[in-house]
Amino acid sequence: MRLAPSESKTWGATYGPFLTLGLQLSLTVLVFFFLGKWLDGALGSAPWLMLAGIIVGIAGGMVSFVRKAMALGRQQDQESKDAAHDETDQEKEPRQ
Repeated sequence: MRLAPSESKTWGATYGPFLTLGLQLSLTVLVFFFLGKWLDGALGSAPWLMLAGIIVGIAGGMVSFVRKAMALGRQQDQESKDAAHDETDQEKEPRQ
């Protein structure tokens, strides 16, 4: 079932930022993993810098993930409150 263009735009605008969180986390871990692996090869310290890279990638990725998720959650809450406020304002207006 295909969504109407206006519905798919709304869906993408609503859920798109949430869907990128997992990708951002995994790419952060992979970048630090390969950076540590490269440094291990250059310095001959295998596997310590690779392990440090994984740990730093996970920690940094999780901090970024939680901050972004909290910001998106607050934004969604505010939009929900604004929509509910608009609905109650419309119900209170006298109809002519």
